[in-house]
Amino acid sequence: MNFESTEERTMIRSTAEAVAADYGPEYWREKEENGEFAQGFWDELGEAGFHGLLVPEEYGGAGMGMQEMGLAMETLCAEGCGMAGTWYLVLTAGMAAVGIRENGTEAQKERYLTDIATGERNFSIGITEPEAGTNTLNVATRAEKDGDEYVLNGQKAWITFSDRADNMVVVTRTTPLEEVERGTDGISLFIVDMDAAGIDVSPISKHGINYSKSCEVFLEDVRVPEEDLLGEEDGGWWSLVDMLNPERIGFAAAGTGIGKLAADTAIAYANDREVFDAPIGSHQAVSFPITKAYARMETAALMREKAAWLYDQGEECGYETNVAKATAVEAGIEAVKQSMQAFGGWGYATEYDIERWWREINLTRLAPVSQQMAYNHIGQQLGFPRSY
Repeated sequence: MNFESTEERTMIRSTAEAVAADYGPEYWREKEENGEFAQGFWDELGEAGFHGLLVPEEYGGAGMGMQEMGLAMETLCAEGCGMAGTWYLVLTAGMAAVGIRENGTEAQKERYLTDIATGERNFSIGITEPEAGTNTLNVATRAEKDGDEYVLNGQKAWITFSDRADNMVVVTRTTPLEEVERGTDGISLFIVDMDAAGIDVSPISKHGINYSKSCEVFLEDVRVPEEDLLGEEDGGWWSLVDMLNPERIGFAAAGTGIGKLAADTAIAYANDREVFDAPIGSHQAVSFPITKAYARMETAALMREKAAWLYDQGEECGYETNVAKATAVEAGIEAVKQSMQAFGGWGYATEYDIERWWREINLTRLAPVSQQMAYNHIGQQLGFPRSY
């Protein structure tokens, strides 16, 4: 790893800062309250080149890696966008771009990657089901071969952007779980057109991040051409793993990014707000909790950099991505909590945005992998017996 700031990294940081300056807290407060998709922000990410960071140059992208994507996400989050800085990049520009880049046919790359790079194509990722959240191997959505097509039947839950996506990468079973030797066998991925017959989308009312919808998706006899199989039939688990590690790196960037945004906002407030003839920030009971959380976030960000570097080198990085995600989330949550405390009662007011960031960052405890499962993975790597 090289900690020297390259020209590319400097450009990514400055570009992200410029974008965030135009789409700051007031913008996201309005989008959240109105439940509106931020089309302007989405388009701006395309113009800035962020949708194409992970897309190879021959398909119109920048040909960069998760180090650069993580930097872009954290900077966007920290400079005013909050969770949106990761949310609007992690699925299409992150997971779908990587999945197709690493496992797609040449025809799939030509069809999808160019449009991903420009922001003209939006993907959702169909993994979670009512009975298969953390336990992805328990997916019940079936794909059965019928001539030169597959027929998909099943239900997905909490599928973000599925109300407006052009395509969805759907995780299915082509061989039932009870018929495979290992649970990771028998899984297949498909790129599905969201306007295909048999797809029904129903938004879920939720606690926060309402500038995008997360939905239940019902698939009934959805016919998918065999050329839309992503990767190998029955071998989709490892294609999916290629997509999961970038997602965890992205949520680690969100954890530290949102935390730093809240902390910086609270620090500015603590310098201005006076009680008993002194700025409240002069009191260590206010400054120390935020400072301690900030130090933890800086450390977690270094682990995210290591995980991203390993991923970009093609090395095994499951341990590092779980450590990065778990530590970034805990540090970020503590930073937002203590920042809200510094604001006192005003921390509960929508006009100061802290309460919205609190709602946003608490999702990262649950997704894309729960904190408990992240620690299960870490503990197993340390030598503890498997607990699931």
